Amino acid sequence: MDKKEQRKQGIKARKSLVMAEEYSKKICDSLLNSQFYQNADTIFSYVPFNGEVDISYFNQCATDDGKTVAYPICGSDGSMVAAVPDSETAWECGKYGIMTPILDVSHILEPNEIDVVIVPCTAFDPESRIRIGMGAGYYDRYLPKCKTAKSIAVAFEVQKIEGLCIDEWDYPLDAIVTELFWYYFSLAHNL
Repeated sequence: MDKKEQRKQGIKARKSLVMAEEYSKKICDSLLNSQFYQNADTIFSYVPFNGEVDISYFNQCATDDGKTVAYPICGSDGSMVAAVPDSETAWECGKYGIMTPILDVSHILEPNEIDVVIVPCTAFDPESRIRIGMGAGYYDRYLPKCKTAKSIAVAFEVQKIEGLCIDEWDYPLDAIVTELFWYYFSLAHNL
């Protein structure tokens, strides 16, 4: 199976989950109770789209806890920035139909200001610490710039694919969390 097919398989698996809402909440709770979260002041997260793990509860809790929460703005040139919207109305429907901060009314973070990056994915392989996204490579280009941040992919266990197709530009993660496990450096830990 090639990477394109693995991506389709992961998307189909997450969209077919009956308990996606419950599993998303478990993942959010697990993140909130982690040392990654406790030690972070600044988090680069995302707005869920197309059946991704719904991280909205986590984002709201982080904001309520006084943490800085940034969200991606993707450029047509393949670039991505971490933007902190100035207000609740500083949002628009951005590229790919995803809610995105409005650039002119957001503060852009430098990658070295970020403590934790929460990464969406379509499929993952815990053995290689690799996830695949939608195929545009935004995170694989951005994550290497975040030299002091911990990168954590969030996914449902049904999105796990052993033997994931890996390209040289795919960026390994510090952890992957699902509704059942935390995967650190190829080791699974029960929640």
